[in-house]
Amino acid sequence: MPAPGDLLEALEREASYSLSIWRRLTAPQLFVGSFLGLIALGTLALFLLPGIYTGPRLSFIDAFFMATSAVCVTGLIVVDTATYFTPFGQAVILALIQLGGLGILTFTTVIILWLGGRLTLRGEAVLAGAERGPQLEPARLVRAILRYTFIIEAAGAIGLWLVWMRELGPIGALWPAMFHAISAFCNAGFSTFSDNLVGFAAQPAALTVIMSLVVLGGIGFLVLSELLSWVRVPRRRRLSLHTRFVLLATGVLIVAGAILFAAFEWTNTLTRFPWYVRPFEALFLSITPRTAGYATVDYGQLTSASVFLTMLLMLIGGSPGSTAGGLKTTTVAVLVALAVARFRGRIVTSAFRRTVPEMTIQRSIGLVVVVVALLGATLLLLQVTELGGVPLPLAEGRFLKIAFEAVSAFGTVGLSIGITPLLSPFGKLVLSALMFLGRVGPLTFAASMIVAARKPHVSFRYAAEDVIIG
Repeated sequence: MPAPGDLLEALEREASYSLSIWRRLTAPQLFVGSFLGLIALGTLALFLLPGIYTGPRLSFIDAFFMATSAVCVTGLIVVDTATYFTPFGQAVILALIQLGGLGILTFTTVIILWLGGRLTLRGEAVLAGAERGPQLEPARLVRAILRYTFIIEAAGAIGLWLVWMRELGPIGALWPAMFHAISAFCNAGFSTFSDNLVGFAAQPAALTVIMSLVVLGGIGFLVLSELLSWVRVPRRRRLSLHTRFVLLATGVLIVAGAILFAAFEWTNTLTRFPWYVRPFEALFLSITPRTAGYATVDYGQLTSASVFLTMLLMLIGGSPGSTAGGLKTTTVAVLVALAVARFRGRIVTSAFRRTVPEMTIQRSIGLVVVVVALLGATLLLLQVTELGGVPLPLAEGRFLKIAFEAVSAFGTVGLSIGITPLLSPFGKLVLSALMFLGRVGPLTFAASMIVAARKPHVSFRYAAEDVIIG
């Protein structure tokens, strides 16, 4: 039997080794790891907790899929949230949405600050490295995030309660109003109604509240903070290029999308609405693909042009620093600015009398390349696993449906044509991986996989040689 001194020494060595590993973790690794940990915790909760289902318990794969969808604020489901889960089960889903939407690191930081502690330099690096963009002091940013979140969600819940209390009653409207306010602001798309928001499609007041929450949650906390500061002192502050890009791209996408959806669906899914309501419904169709995932129409009945437009909007997604996924509005704005500069024969990319750094341009191009390659490989894999050797004439349009679900998963949108519950277990795992990558970001995930080399890095450059393009 080992002596007590030997056991103590072994424990000290193990603790020292664990602490050494913890200190060697980079900011992207901690950021990605926090979501992996939350997904694991959510999976165990959905799989093991009693009293959260009205029927049989979910399989482990389905519990993992639902937890990933909630943590990554996507909204894709394999069972009906409204009927399959008890109120307690829905509360577990909502907790995962809130934690995943704001990030577990944000809540950890709040606890540290609330207890009177200070963030270490490493903790500040993790928070700053989670999203690129104009930097604020981390403690101040976290306080602002929590303040804006709870104020906006509370206002949204009150607004939805006032609208729905006439139909659901004062008590019956409380939980749906709270659930949808949090889900909409986090751009999650989960609903306590079996038909999503189809039953409220003719209620402009409810949809206005939902759209407002989605847009506010999708433009990002940095933009919200800067806009409020600018409103308070408009003459002393200038909006940053980041905020200008976000607001311009968001406005153009919403307006252009609404016009196109009205043109594509005026005589199709919008025919059940009066003519004066159809533009409002088209606006909702334009906003909800921006990672929100709420539906007032059956997406399986849309025209092929509308389905393709929806996929484009889902791929673009929301803005950095928000709960949204996708390529992000600023990435598209930077690439448009780059294209305009090149067409004008300019080497330097600029917008709003500001030059965009070359590193930002290269990062945007790299992100698009990675996303296109990722989605291409994923679609090929899903075609093999879900269709196998089925000839094209017998597939009956399954390719477009699978592609729609894959883009919806990566954009953390949650819109579905209805095939997600029919996917194979492996197909559900593939979509889960897409949801995770869409939430943490492909480049951040790639950075988390990098292990620093032990040998010193020597900076050098090879001889230049041109390549013919186009």
